[in-house]
Formats: sequence, structure tokens, C-alpha cells
Amino acid sequence: MTKRSIFTAEDGKNYTVTFILISSLFLLWGFCNGMIDVMDKHFQDQLHLTKSQSAWVQVAHYMGYCFMSLPAGWLARRLGYKGGLISGLLIVALGGFWFIPATQIASLWAFLLGVFILAMGLTFLETIANPYTTVLGDPHYAAARINLAQSCNGIGWILGPVVGGMFFYSSEGAEAASKTLYIPYLAVALIVLVMAAVFFFATIPEIQAEDAYTAETPVAGKPKSIWSHPHFVGAVIAQFCYVAAQAGIFSFFINYIVAEIPPVSEALASGWLLKGGAILRDGAYFVDEKGATVLLGYIGFTLFLLGRFSGSILLRKVPAHTILGLYGLINAALMLVIFAKIGWLSVAALFLSFYFMSIMFPTIFALGIFGLGEQSKKASSFIVMAIMGGAVMPKLMGWVGDHYNMSRGFIVPFFCFAYVAFYSFGWPKLSQATPRPVGSRH
Repeated sequence: MTKRSIFTAEDGKNYTVTFILISSLFLLWGFCNGMIDVMDKHFQDQLHLTKSQSAWVQVAHYMGYCFMSLPAGWLARRLGYKGGLISGLLIVALGGFWFIPATQIASLWAFLLGVFILAMGLTFLETIANPYTTVLGDPHYAAARINLAQSCNGIGWILGPVVGGMFFYSSEGAEAASKTLYIPYLAVALIVLVMAAVFFFATIPEIQAEDAYTAETPVAGKPKSIWSHPHFVGAVIAQFCYVAAQAGIFSFFINYIVAEIPPVSEALASGWLLKGGAILRDGAYFVDEKGATVLLGYIGFTLFLLGRFSGSILLRKVPAHTILGLYGLINAALMLVIFAKIGWLSVAALFLSFYFMSIMFPTIFALGIFGLGEQSKKASSFIVMAIMGGAVMPKLMGWVGDHYNMSRGFIVPFFCFAYVAFYSFGWPKLSQATPRPVGSRH
């Protein structure tokens, strides 16, 4: 049979337009998450917080996911994909508008509340959009589709720190920057309202994947509990570990670059990439907070995006669990290189980790809901809830960074990536899946 597009279902229907529309949501939450990752250092400077204290920003963000994930899954099953997505967009808009009074209040709790509300809205979008991409075409290419959609998320990750750095850091100091913090969030709120209107008038078909496990139940036609599937349970734990590692690395990237990176040359300090982002200290140039946000956006998240694009291609040819396991092992090794403090080699390891983290979230998601059919919405809400791992890791890494140094803090995500690799290589046994060879057609 002639090879079809990855957006063409087995019944011949093509969902390319729907996929493009849904992918715009991935860019949105990538942008919002990218801005969150450069807030920690801003509050350290403005409010004179320790690394561990500033991690409350990440705690508020990921607790918003934890708080809303189950309600989002419940509403998605009742409102459908379209109603759930519009609800999420409206909550994101509310969170964006809240930053206007939060900037006037100028207290940490007010900013944390805004982060929390935004996260609740993003939870709706992630709970619905992630599993939805897996049913927009041939189920054999579910992991490839979700990784391709997450590539748009990667674009948002690049833009978020760059835009955030423009408003969160100022040459006049943290106090001056705090007065403009609301501007990017106001822009997000206005854009999101337009997106909600577009989704209201757009056609978003309700599609249900086939339940591969229904026939195994004692009562014919009644699906098994999602918790009876080891591959789903393992995915919840793996997602907790992965997001914990990702949140820790992203949160303290700026701290690591400012405190641990060796001095840079004068040519690099005055070049287009770091111009205005390096400081002269003891006769040498060192990257400062503004320069670190540029490196995060232009190098770190560019590698993250490239990993997503290349991953979506690899996943059409190689089993998803194999790629995920290999990337997990590589990232575990990279964390040990950072921990060892080997100068520029450790810095290179940090940037490379972005590339090998890229496919983890969407691939764990696809492996976790594999074969669950109509229970995918419910299962996805628990996998999204596992994002609360991001509320734990920054606090722990921050504590290690406060008591030792930022390099030593990277031993914590080492254990997280090790578990992701363990789950990935054990997935065929956990799922009892016997998929046809990847890349083949019937």
C-alpha cells in the first residue's frame, strides 16, 4: 500500500489542518513556560531570596498543574476536546491579566498567584492537546505526531526566555525591571482571547482511539482500570521524574552559567550573542544574568527544538521506547559530567542535555496512553498531574546549590534520567505490546 501522511487515519480521513491548529497551543504553553524559567533569578535579585526560596515560582507553577489536572480530565470527558480547550484558554487569559495588579502589589505571593492561575489554564491545554495529537492520524505514528507538535512547544521555549529577559532584567536594576514584568503576560492574555475565538468557530472533531485492552477484561466490552496497566503506571512515575529533572535544569540554568561557567573572551563578550550580557570582573569577562537568558533561549532551547524535530523523524523509523531509553542514558551521563565540574566540558554537557531531553515528555506521554482508547483522556490527566515533579526538584536542587554549589545540584536529575531509561527499556514487557515493525505499512 502507498505510504500515507502521518496525519491520515486508517479510514482515509486527513487531519492536517486540525493538527496545525492544535499545534499553536503547544507554542503558547512553551512560551509561558519559557518565561517562568527566567523568573527565578529575577526574584532572587529583587526580593533578595536564596535559590531554594526563589524556587517557589516553580512550585506555584507545577502545583497549578497538580491542582487542575484531574478536573481538566473530568471536564474534557464531558465538554469534549473543543470545550475543554476553550476553557483552558480563558483561564490562561485570566492569569495573564492578573499580572497587571500583581505588578502594582509587588509582592511574591501576588506573582505566585498569577503563575498558579496560568498553570491551571495550561493544564487544560496539555491534558487535552497531548492525547488529541495521538489520534489525528495513523495510531502507529502517534509518538511521531506528538513530538512534531511539541516542536512548536520548543519554539515557544526559545522565545519565552528571550522575551522574558527583555522585561525581567534591566540595566537599571531589578526594581526597575519589576515595573515592566506584567507587559509580556498582558500580551499573552490578549492573544489567548483571540485564539479562544478561533477555536470557538473552528471544527474540532471528537475522535476516540481503539482500546487495545478491552478484550482482556472478564466482562466483554468493559475497559480495565487504567491503574491495572503497568505501562501507564510506569509512565506516570517516569513523567514525574522527567519533569522534575527538566524543571530543575531549566530553573537553575542561569544560576549555573553566572556562577560556574569559565571566563569568556573579550571578542565573545562584545559579539552579537553576548553584547551587553557580560561583565568585567578581576580582569576577565563573565556571562551575567542577561547574557545567560540569551544563551538559554538561543542555544539551550534551540538545541531542544532541534531535538524535537529530529526526534519526530527518528520515531517514524525506530521504536519510541528504544529512542527514549537511549536518550535517558545519555542525559544521565551528562549530569555526571556537570557534577564533576570539568570546565567547558561540563558547560557543553549542560547544553547537550537540552537536545536529549527534547523528546522525553511527549514520548513518555505516548507510551503511557498506548492502547487505552476512550480512557486516554482520563489517563492523560494523571500523566499531566505527574508534572508536579517540577515542584519538587527545583527546591531540592536549590537546597544543594545553597549548601554546596550549583554543579553539585545536578546529581539530583541524574537519578531522574536513570529511571526514565529504566522504564523505557522495560516498556515492551510492561505494555505487552507487539506492534508491527516501525515504518512498515499493512
